[in-house]
Amino acid sequence: MTVSNRPRRLRTTAAMRRLVAETAISTDDFVAPLFVRERIDEPVPIPSLPGVVQHSLDSVVAEVLRIRSLDIPGVILFGIPARKDSEGSEAWNPDGIVQRALEQCSDAVGDDLVLMADLCIDEYTDHGHCGIVDERGRVDNDATVELYCRAALAQARAGAHTVAPSGMMDGQVGAIRAALDGDGFTDVSILAYAAKYASALYGPFRDAVDVEIADGGDRKSYQQDWRNCREAMAEIALDVAEGADMVMVKPASAYLDIIAKARGELQIPLAAYHVSGEYAMLKAAAANGWIDGEAAAFEILGAIKRAGADFILTYLAVEMAEILND
Repeated sequence: MTVSNRPRRLRTTAAMRRLVAETAISTDDFVAPLFVRERIDEPVPIPSLPGVVQHSLDSVVAEVLRIRSLDIPGVILFGIPARKDSEGSEAWNPDGIVQRALEQCSDAVGDDLVLMADLCIDEYTDHGHCGIVDERGRVDNDATVELYCRAALAQARAGAHTVAPSGMMDGQVGAIRAALDGDGFTDVSILAYAAKYASALYGPFRDAVDVEIADGGDRKSYQQDWRNCREAMAEIALDVAEGADMVMVKPASAYLDIIAKARGELQIPLAAYHVSGEYAMLKAAAANGWIDGEAAAFEILGAIKRAGADFILTYLAVEMAEILND
């Protein structure tokens, strides 16, 4: 009996390859990030993110309706306010841009779509950091967490099903959970950016939300070092212990080892964020004819799923869903 060609026999036709495929990509795997900007009347293209726009309030509702029609189960909203200050107070303003977008999207789709809200203040501060900056120029962790709680409550009151704290402050998940529960929002879930790296791959996102860190600074003191894995596992464990319902690894394709290790240790849903720089590189290579963009997108997203992600936040969500639904 010859067994040496057994794997090859399972690759002979497209139907056979489909039958035995270990990993499948479907619309259920996606969350679509959406940017909504205050005081604009129509979508504004983001040059470093081809095909992605800053939405107006009207256009973000239309896009959410389109996303629902494509059977994508969730979106996550990021806001660009007209006014910024040192505390990022528009993040918890009941009339702030994300809160208004949540209210209108909730009216439009109800519970048919998971409405997530990024919970941070970097888009709202005039210094671009994710928290309150003290007189030494350092982020004050505890003062920042208090503001995150205010923002979480504002988002929940506006209709968010899920809040997604992304600032990587110590104790943020536990404090937000206590604030939500204390105000009666026990059903609002928390998706924690638990392993968020101080990556070089966020540049187009910062273009999208008009964020520039003051004095050429960085976020290496509160986001994770790209060289470390054990640190990521410790951060994830802390967020789970504090009450996170889901956790995230960000970025995705450069951190497949972190996704795989986290999947092996977790009993709760695991997300991965295929970030702006990953998307922009793919689109640039495809635009130059260097790669088959569609095939490469499926391959990359498949790798993220194969590594263990239950769902993927990606700017490819709508494009991939249209292909899958064709």
